Amino acid sequence: MNNIVVLGGAGFVGAHVCEKLVRQGYNVTLPTRRRSNARHLQHLQAVTVLEVDVHDEHALAGVLQGHDAVVNLIAILHGSAAAFDKVHVVLPQKLVRACQAQQVHRLVHISALGVSDSRPGAAPSEYLRSKGRGEEVLVRAAREMPLELTILRPSVIYGAEDKFLNLFARLQQVFPVMPLAGAQARFQPVWVQDVALAVVRCLEQRVLPTAAGPAVRVLEACGPEVWTLKQLVQLSAQLSGINHGRGRPVIALPDWMGRLQARLMELAPGEPLMSRDNLDSMKVDNVATGKVQGLQALGITPAALAPIARDYLTLRGSEQGLLGLRKRGHRDTSQI
Repeated sequence: MNNIVVLGGAGFVGAHVCEKLVRQGYNVTLPTRRRSNARHLQHLQAVTVLEVDVHDEHALAGVLQGHDAVVNLIAILHGSAAAFDKVHVVLPQKLVRACQAQQVHRLVHISALGVSDSRPGAAPSEYLRSKGRGEEVLVRAAREMPLELTILRPSVIYGAEDKFLNLFARLQQVFPVMPLAGAQARFQPVWVQDVALAVVRCLEQRVLPTAAGPAVRVLEACGPEVWTLKQLVQLSAQLSGINHGRGRPVIALPDWMGRLQARLMELAPGEPLMSRDNLDSMKVDNVATGKVQGLQALGITPAALAPIARDYLTLRGSEQGLLGLRKRGHRDTSQI
């Protein structure tokens, strides 16, 4: 197995996945709507960038031709019910048919922590409900066709290019106080490099059918520590030295005020910092359930958040991102 298609490979997680695959000797095909989206990966000679709309089923099938496996990282955090359905449900349906047409029998799918196996429709947010329906599509396909399916469910993912801790740090550089909705929501943040390594390990390991079901493996990708959202906001300020490491006062908003704040953010142009659907997602603790295996089952010891975040929150420019990671000789190169 040498040729891998990575859907969403130009994104935050996808770039790390592509680099790790190349380091392990794989050839990677990266379809993207605009070639310029993948310019930060041009230094990887084993990555082939194709200008393709992956929502075009005929074009998607063409991309998969001659490949051994596919990784699906495509997801959205904001949007209408129709937008969530298009990305999280309809695209997996098209992907399954494309895999069948091109005889691609290995799929690693990135889902989300908080998806319910037993009652996906009962999840509190459209994001989680659509993610659950997408998983159902893929598991059903694994029952009906030769398909080895691995589903990874990560908690919130952090790293040098993230829009999570970096966002909180930037906001606290501007505002004297931090009014925060969902302050007590719990997360188990996982390093992007650990997620990328997990994808590689999932591709390396066979998934076999059992007497009880199809060739499906579900894993939770979580870090070693549980944090509240308020603690993460405070940590981002402390590590980036805002207000001499003290950060800004964090004011936990009641639910009604948090929803009002989110509604106003939705009305602003561009991608919102927070939506009401995001708040609904946070009604479910974003922590490992313990009902399925974690990263340890892949031989990965998840990294603690603070040392990694301290590294990138205190650095700027060329010292950040994949290039900075290589320049600094981080543990990135020691894990595979």
